[in-house]
Amino acid sequence: MKRQSQAMLFGLGAVLLWSTVATAFKLSLQVLTPAQLLLVACLASVFVLAGVLVVQGRWHLVFRLTRRQYVQSMGMGLVNPCLYYFLLFGAFDRLPAQEAQPLNYTWALVLAYLSVPFLGQRLRPIDLIAGLVCYSGVVVIATRGDPLSLSFSDPLGVAFALGSTLVWASYWIIATRDTRDPVVGLLLNFLCGLPVIALYCGFTDGFDFLSFQGIAGAIYVGVFEMGVAFVLWSYAMKKAENTARVSNLIFISPFLSLVFIYFILGEEILGSTYVGLVLIMGALWAQQHLGRTKPITEPAGG
Repeated sequence: MKRQSQAMLFGLGAVLLWSTVATAFKLSLQVLTPAQLLLVACLASVFVLAGVLVVQGRWHLVFRLTRRQYVQSMGMGLVNPCLYYFLLFGAFDRLPAQEAQPLNYTWALVLAYLSVPFLGQRLRPIDLIAGLVCYSGVVVIATRGDPLSLSFSDPLGVAFALGSTLVWASYWIIATRDTRDPVVGLLLNFLCGLPVIALYCGFTDGFDFLSFQGIAGAIYVGVFEMGVAFVLWSYAMKKAENTARVSNLIFISPFLSLVFIYFILGEEILGSTYVGLVLIMGALWAQQHLGRTKPITEPAGG
């Protein structure tokens, strides 16, 4: 099989998994708090990422980093998984999945804006236009089709969702200077973040969450959203002869996610969700392709 075909298959696998996680978030949060969900998911992800390194014969790389890189792992672990997933799960805990999921995809636009002061990139006219269109879609979704009222269904939930995009974009700004192997780096980030998550969970919500639905959902999130999907996407980017074709697969995910949300969660998908999502994804597509020489290839996130 040609490398590009392999890349497309790996990319499709990652996109399919990302399309299911909004549903998994909501099912788990029916019986778990965001902190409990994050604790179990992070633990599951650590085992998956460690297993990938063992199977690939690269486990030794975990012990061959510099002292500065281990310190870096602690700092990045506080950002991802700690802060990012606290905000993301908090958003899904307060908002319907059809609202929280599209808002999360605006991180790509935030990344473009943050790249101006932190990476020295220039802001183009299309970036400004895309921002206006994209956040118009956010307002349409958050107000459930009544944008002129500016009456948000859950202001704090919307703030959590938009805050998670700021944290996720900041994480990838920091990651541009990360020389660690991607899987090794993610594993160490999660290992360093795990004690912080456990302490927070212990002091707030406790560890009394013996529910099959909650545990199974959290493990699914950890294994696939935080682990396998990241590895598949990394393989897709490495094998791709045309990264733009693979990157375009990301735009399938939010629409496919609505299918799972409708049939599994039973949420009635509002017309405003479709309108807002088309505005968001259309703006992101334009921002990525009109005049851009290199498409964003980072993972899409939750």
